Amino acid sequence: MSLLLVLISVVVGMVGLLLRWNEVRYGRRGNVRLPPGTMGWPLFGETTEFLKEGPSFMKRKGLRYGRLFRTHILGCPTVACMDPELNRRMLLQGESGGLVPGYPQSMLDILGRNNIAAVHGPLHRAMRGAMLGLVHPAAIRASLLPKIDAFMRSHLDGWSGCVVDVQAKTKEMTLLSALNQIAGITAGPLSDALKTELYTLVLGTISLPINLLGTRYYQGLQARKKLVSMLEQMIVERRSSIQAHDDMLDALLRSGDDGAREKLSDEQIIDLIITLIYSGYETMSTTSMMAVKYLSDHPRALQDLKREHLDIRKGKSSEEAIDYEDFKSMAFTRAVIFETLRLATVVNGLMRKTTQDVEMNGHVIPKGWRIYVHTREINYDPFMYPDPTTFNPWRWLEKNTESHPHFMMFGGGGRMCPGKEVGTVEIATFLHYFVTRYRWEEEGRNAILRFPRVVAPNGLHIRVQDY
Repeated sequence: MSLLLVLISVVVGMVGLLLRWNEVRYGRRGNVRLPPGTMGWPLFGETTEFLKEGPSFMKRKGLRYGRLFRTHILGCPTVACMDPELNRRMLLQGESGGLVPGYPQSMLDILGRNNIAAVHGPLHRAMRGAMLGLVHPAAIRASLLPKIDAFMRSHLDGWSGCVVDVQAKTKEMTLLSALNQIAGITAGPLSDALKTELYTLVLGTISLPINLLGTRYYQGLQARKKLVSMLEQMIVERRSSIQAHDDMLDALLRSGDDGAREKLSDEQIIDLIITLIYSGYETMSTTSMMAVKYLSDHPRALQDLKREHLDIRKGKSSEEAIDYEDFKSMAFTRAVIFETLRLATVVNGLMRKTTQDVEMNGHVIPKGWRIYVHTREINYDPFMYPDPTTFNPWRWLEKNTESHPHFMMFGGGGRMCPGKEVGTVEIATFLHYFVTRYRWEEEGRNAILRFPRVVAPNGLHIRVQDY
């Protein structure tokens, strides 16, 4: 019995030492006043609790330590901020205030060192300029919207009389549409191969950077290698072709030829393409799926949305495409999209990294730490969004909520998402053809998990009939 007690004491002592390791390593900074909090286990920190509990983890920590607290997640010492005004200031101040993008190492490794979320300074300006050149309003009007329209009409064919998994369909839709816009790729063996690797890559971006066989991080890195190889081959073939291609890849390969901006290397082009697909894939597919879910649950919103789109179709033949003026008239559709983004909280937060010691509300965040700008709670702020847990797209029509200083669903400052408008066009076009062609009802019980990603574990199934 005494031996057992000794063993228990030793184990308890070892656990205590392990739990103190991160505190000793990161928590003691002389006279520097760090934000309150705990750092968890060595290497793992509090990653498991963060990914498993999600919003509950943030609320529990916030109640105990306040709206600014320290933790250790995804391999990094991190300060989490839940204060709307502080979050807004951090997103706006940028590099001059000692803050640069600070996404987890797993995401940086898998998306590439030239991805727009990782770079800063002149390279960021060059990459952002190249991306904006692909998705500016004139490009949407002249090239992207016609392609999106043709794709959506084709993708939505044949759904009537079927039970459809909207989650699977919107994921496929977003990925195939992106591949078509970027490199003119249509459904077939190449898109299937790219799709397989991209799905694996996405799962690896939010994981601990442990490069061991079988881990999501390892699988994500392997998927990246295969994607890079396929994209390198596409660039070689494109350069050897004399045929003109009206797509993003052609524009990127020609970018800089006129001397107006810096020419991108093949490595930078590949990382930019991967980032374009990755950044739009999850946001657009999940928002499209959740819009269908919320419209199913709110018949009045669906009725108003249908009225808006049926009015657009008046005077058009069944095969006539929608144009940019039609899109600009979709006020209620835009409201549905923004309300879906808000309520589903498709984007939970943004990461920054300190390049110097940063003072914040009387605390110091040391150089090299991450800051998790947690925007989720802002989406449920009752002062900004009365009755915040209710799906109410009309709130976006009553006042210019989109211009509110705490509206951060697309980032802020110089890091505002450059694809915001083209993503909205994509979802609006999907909804246009979906609600004017079909009626539907949910099939079975469709559970939704909301952290770390919004996902329907068993799919979101609907029975579809002609309208």
